[in-house]
Amino acid sequence: MNSSSEDKLFPQKYTFQIKGCLYSLNKPKVMGILNLTPDSFFEGSRVPTDKKSVLEEAEKKIQEGADFLDLGGYSTRPGAADISIEEEIARVIPAISEIKKNFPDTLLSVDTFRSQVAKAAIEAGAEVVNDISAGSLDPEMLPLVARLGVPYIAMHLKGTPQTMHQETNYSDLIPDVLAYFSEKVKQFSKLGIKDVIIDPGFGFAKTREQNFELLRNLSSFKRLGLPILVGVSRKSMIYKTLEISANEALNGTTALNMFALLQGADILRVHDVKEAKETIELAAQLNP
Repeated sequence: MNSSSEDKLFPQKYTFQIKGCLYSLNKPKVMGILNLTPDSFFEGSRVPTDKKSVLEEAEKKIQEGADFLDLGGYSTRPGAADISIEEEIARVIPAISEIKKNFPDTLLSVDTFRSQVAKAAIEAGAEVVNDISAGSLDPEMLPLVARLGVPYIAMHLKGTPQTMHQETNYSDLIPDVLAYFSEKVKQFSKLGIKDVIIDPGFGFAKTREQNFELLRNLSSFKRLGLPILVGVSRKSMIYKTLEISANEALNGTTALNMFALLQGADILRVHDVKEAKETIELAAQLNP
């Protein structure tokens, strides 16, 4: 693919620093999900926390082409049980250590809204913090990220994982979410957080109709001048619309991921890495 066609499809070139090295998002990347939880919404994504299971799943996603692995020990599906910080750490940190020991070149992200978990994860070898609350659920998170100097994925959320299904009232969805991120970006800048990726938060404090409205207007978020992560993989906006189960939602995920790429998505957060990588390759051919 020549550079002019790449510029048409992926016009903004983003880079961020990881441990002193520049990492480029000149082409969309794939973040593979490792759910170290017994109650994530997609049963097929649940990874037992024993060493063998963790390494097998990590190796599978790495071989399929994952650019990052995103490890989470706290289920954020609607109505999920709250767990202690200690339990979350016990699920996530050994897994990060083992993956780093066996696959040292693989970039790891920790999916947590708790600063203590984020700190332990970065110390164990993770490079990125992925926070569903963009710092709203733990006042120590943003100062910690600023001190650590790591890339930060900030998601849009209202309420908590336990209450978000009741927090779907907006004056005007797209302007409201844009205003949320504008304020967050000012806050990040003031604290000295430099490498920020935004996640509009599909499935979080949004109805099914609002999720599709958000996806239709994804390109609106490019005005923030930051990379965009999209996480629609096997979510209820797909399987409830199609009247199927999350287990059957891979085809729908691929369809929406393609649309997201054409709207300017920079990172796809997915359960199914191989299919997402293929989608990116095909998207790149649409402007030959």
